[in-house]
Amino acid sequence: MTLPPVRTVAQAIRAATEQLGAGTDSARLDAELLMAHALGISRSQMFLQRMGDAVPDSFAGYITRRAAHEPVAYIRGHQEFYGLDFKVTPAVLIPRADSETLVEAALAARSDAAHVLDCGTGSGALLLAVLDGLPAARGLGIDRSAAALDVARINSDRLGLSPRTDLRLADWTTPGWADDLGRFDLVLANPPYVEIHADLAPDVRDHEPACALFAGADGLDDYRLLVPVLPDLLTPQGVALVEIGATQADAVCAIGATVGLESRVHRDLGDRNRVIAFTILLGKPPASA
Repeated sequence: MTLPPVRTVAQAIRAATEQLGAGTDSARLDAELLMAHALGISRSQMFLQRMGDAVPDSFAGYITRRAAHEPVAYIRGHQEFYGLDFKVTPAVLIPRADSETLVEAALAARSDAAHVLDCGTGSGALLLAVLDGLPAARGLGIDRSAAALDVARINSDRLGLSPRTDLRLADWTTPGWADDLGRFDLVLANPPYVEIHADLAPDVRDHEPACALFAGADGLDDYRLLVPVLPDLLTPQGVALVEIGATQADAVCAIGATVGLESRVHRDLGDRNRVIAFTILLGKPPASA
């Protein structure tokens, strides 16, 4: 698929918007972001200074990739999250605005946190956004994907947070995975929670890492493994914040209750259930006691 002949950036954006229109509900924005990427400048700079310029050679290829449903974030190689810019590759999920609910809840719950754990850190977005908001805290991010940890390391370096960040290979589907991690004031997690047969947009299903998306027939497989371990990872006043699908709050809260965790549900900007904050019930021993 190729763009029709055009002379200027403005004309190319209009043509690309028309080309992408049937395949995405954000065609104009996608075209603008990809043009700014091709020009090597910000979108605002493009609007102010470059709309009459010649079209970069790379732009047509970017539009062809987007027309094939490759996410804009992967084409550009980065994504903004909680006011920070993160490198992303197909090895990691693309950070989404809904997940900012977890960061806000974490910072509000324990503004005094000294030690933070992120389970399934991926790009490092959750951990690094929280550490950015807690200048005295140190963080540990774990992931079962070495490629994802490579991306997280790049992001910790870019954001100047590597001196306070430790990244390790660990897999919560493996017995004993948490034995030597210690205890934390904050535990963060955005585990896989999509039902295996869910009808996802091709941008997601065909491009983002399946191991970070799907969690069995009901989307709860990873919660059944991860949540029961949380009491052994938390300090007595610690808080674990776990992202969920919009319909999963009752089921995930129930898993927590079986191991002595009290739960509070946080809703996102779309007023959907998005994050559960778990704390240890007073007088309830850790699960391993």
